[in-house]
Amino acid sequence: MRLLDLSQPLYDGAPNCPAHPPVKCEIIADHPKQGWRVELITIASHTGSHVDSPFHKLADGPNLDQIPLERFTGQAVIADFRGATSDEPLTAAKLSSKLSLPLADRIVLFATGWGAKRAKTDEWLHHPPYVSPDGAEWLVAQKIRAVGIDHYSIAGLRDPVNSQTHAILLKAGIWIVEELSFPPEVFTIPQPFEFMSLPINFRGFTGSFCRPVAVIR
Repeated sequence: MRLLDLSQPLYDGAPNCPAHPPVKCEIIADHPKQGWRVELITIASHTGSHVDSPFHKLADGPNLDQIPLERFTGQAVIADFRGATSDEPLTAAKLSSKLSLPLADRIVLFATGWGAKRAKTDEWLHHPPYVSPDGAEWLVAQKIRAVGIDHYSIAGLRDPVNSQTHAILLKAGIWIVEELSFPPEVFTIPQPFEFMSLPINFRGFTGSFCRPVAVIR
């Protein structure tokens, strides 16, 4: 078995959602003085590669504690939208032209090419491609298990589109993984492929950092 890493790295000053505090990492103990090394991180739970539970957008939705760990694994397919442009909506029509049916119980991962653009630029922070509300409704109709994208949000910071898209998916029990990275090799492996995106065991949280991987057996 081999694991193909689909995560984005976290480090001091890493790019993140501008609505969240900046990522801060400090060394609070080190070898010369204390005899060990420890880092302190200041970070929002929805930073870097992370999963969203329904509670993130829905006050009565389940949090991470209430979702079986097995739900965060499954068979995944890639929706290849590399080359997507700034503010481009990924609509139902575009999704249906790219994805082969049936998709029931599949994890649909959007590769927009913006994972490679990850930086503190106005374009990356404020103008990514996004899944439109009708695209989200199309995914719900296919009865998918989960959805992911290579940006910090499935809908960027667009408002009210952001809330609509998230709410449509999460209300249907579709969890979301964001800030993926797609190395070239992932496009050469057969689809669907085994995918895991296990969140940290944070009690009562709406989301958590994770380590998304493609499992190659």
